Amino acid sequence: MLRRHFLQATGATALVVSVPHRLRARSTLEAGGMRLDTLSDGNLVLPVDMLADEQFHDEAMAILQRYGQSVDSYEPPCNLALLRDGDRTILFDVGAGPDFMATVGHMEDAMNALGVAPDDVTHLVITHAHPDHIWGLLDDFDEPLLPRAEVMMGRAEWDYWMDPDTVDAIGAARQSFAVGAQRRLSVIEDQVQLFEDGAEILPGVQAVATPGHTPGHMAFQLQLGGQGVMLVGDALANPHLAFERPEWTSNSDQDPETGAATRVRLLDQITADDLLVLGFHLPDGGIGRAEHQGDNRYIFTAGV
Repeated sequence: MLRRHFLQATGATALVVSVPHRLRARSTLEAGGMRLDTLSDGNLVLPVDMLADEQFHDEAMAILQRYGQSVDSYEPPCNLALLRDGDRTILFDVGAGPDFMATVGHMEDAMNALGVAPDDVTHLVITHAHPDHIWGLLDDFDEPLLPRAEVMMGRAEWDYWMDPDTVDAIGAARQSFAVGAQRRLSVIEDQVQLFEDGAEILPGVQAVATPGHTPGHMAFQLQLGGQGVMLVGDALANPHLAFERPEWTSNSDQDPETGAATRVRLLDQITADDLLVLGFHLPDGGIGRAEHQGDNRYIFTAGV
């Protein structure tokens, strides 16, 4: 019995939890009969040195201070995206769930605020399998949180995390990521549809390979009427260093050199094609624009 059905059957009383104001921050874009909302899963609390390689430390700290960013800790938001198109309700990533960090795991609260229930989600599209993006796959009873959703994931990313050798090869710092990913993905395996780079996985949703942060990380180019949106996941993981110095290697990427090359290429495409950016860890709901400043330098401005 699914958890939500169990509560209905037993007449259990639901707790009403007050959601902090910043968890309600979101962006909404409507065009061509489609509606795109961002939902807050909360925020991470990370060491600042994850943002850039040690060789760039002094200049990175100067840039962060210019943005008013603390040099003691980094607390990026976690923005899920919900695309509604006719009878399709498409969620991009599913959040961290209750087992990763106390400051995340608020996806269901955010969906409730929009009047959307887990049973309403027809498709779950995954950018990559890090904990803050997929550990919310299962409910409190280790059953699929989105039981009616087709789960869509890039083949390279799926193969990497489901490879039994990944647990030993990924390194001690990320070993729990691999164990957690394999446990959750195994449960929902029958719901999974795999795809390749460049595939139009749903009408108006095209997969764009953006490796580096993880081996099979995917971005998605969305078409809402005449407006293109690049949903970048963690390929552009912050609003300052990733835009002002995309060529710098970052400690948050599993393959730092590939991640840097991906950022340069992705920002060039976004600005050349005049696409909106939707980032999992970008501020103020996560939707905004990248402006080219020349010589691989960009700035991010939130808003549509």
